[in-house]
Amino acid sequence: MNALTMMVWSMASGGIAAVVVARAADLIARPSPSQMRAVGYHLSVLLLVLVESGLLRQATHPAAARLHVLQVLAGPVCVGLSNFWIHGWLGAGRRDLLMARALRASAVALPLLGLAALALPKDQQLAAAAAVSLAGSALTCWLTFRAWLIGDRLALMMAAGCLLTLPAIAGLYALAMRIGQPGLAVQAVVALCAAGSNGLTGAVLWHRERHEWRMRETGSVPTQDPLTRLHSSAALVHRMIASQKRRRRTRRQGGVLAITVFEPERIAVQVGNAGLDEVWMTLAARIQRQVGVVNPVGRYWDRCFVALVETIPSPASLRTLGLRLAASLRQPVEVTGRDGDPVRVRVDAGIGVVRLVPGHAEVEDVLDDAQRLAEAARSMASRTATDDPHTGETVPLEIAQLPPRRPRHLHAQPHESLPVERPLR
Repeated sequence: MNALTMMVWSMASGGIAAVVVARAADLIARPSPSQMRAVGYHLSVLLLVLVESGLLRQATHPAAARLHVLQVLAGPVCVGLSNFWIHGWLGAGRRDLLMARALRASAVALPLLGLAALALPKDQQLAAAAAVSLAGSALTCWLTFRAWLIGDRLALMMAAGCLLTLPAIAGLYALAMRIGQPGLAVQAVVALCAAGSNGLTGAVLWHRERHEWRMRETGSVPTQDPLTRLHSSAALVHRMIASQKRRRRTRRQGGVLAITVFEPERIAVQVGNAGLDEVWMTLAARIQRQVGVVNPVGRYWDRCFVALVETIPSPASLRTLGLRLAASLRQPVEVTGRDGDPVRVRVDAGIGVVRLVPGHAEVEDVLDDAQRLAEAARSMASRTATDDPHTGETVPLEIAQLPPRRPRHLHAQPHESLPVERPLR
């Protein structure tokens, strides 16, 4: 490694280290498991670059055997950690079983395969580690692109960041194996890909995490409605129409949940209009927290919220979501009373659940169905209702006879809503 190539890799490592420092500062300010995973991921990227580029060998002169083991393990561990973090970032468990299982399995399998590569003849170990790392990175790239296809707008930037990891990993392992004599320009491109991938993926991961933190700490969610910061009714309908188009292409199931609040005037009498506004903001935050920031939530009208869950892994997961949301909304809300003292109030709300399947239907019909079910839910103990897919009757969500995870017929009737099968019909 000459002076110029050392400068190139030192600059790339410095850029990655800057991201590590920024995330570590964020961890100190707002400690959380996801922040710890973030710091661990960026550290693994920094270690990968230091080990494979030759900087570590130039700086510390480690024993050859120890350096070789680090070179074999660095790539699979780094990609495995990235898949572990991206699984949570995408909300994969709530949206797509294939995505969730593939990311979880690869997060565990890649480091193990890196260890297994150490059992091969020494001259094959680095090549095997490179192949494992590239396969894992390609899988991540495909899964994040798949997430974009099913409605996650940030996932396309993540896919671009993952795409940059492919030439970065290939180039770094080529350097470690000393294949050919790559010149300064080639090494500069590889270094740029490594630093750019780390920066881009780190930025989109931090962007979504910041929204989650704001929602958790302040109750704020994506800004549109002036009070609740949710989508307005017009924006929500626009999102649902776009979702309908995507679902016709992807053939995925989804869901719509309408949350209707009964007698809000009772709360206003108790705590005043300012206290009622606090209730609306708290409910908005709870709904968004349960459905996840990847799914849009809107205030359809003054006492009705609507959540669109664009993709679900199975009908049973929609039932779990509805019941979990109902349990969250039953919890008392603490607001400021008329005299300035904290007051705990309970909200009477009903949740209507509509399962969406690919097909042709009007968004307005879906919304009407969901609101009708939310009104019916008031008379049910769980405060959740849906239409039983077998009998067509409106029943509590917990006793509905849900279809299997992959029903044989996914085409809705012409009058059914969104790519839908009316309220679980």
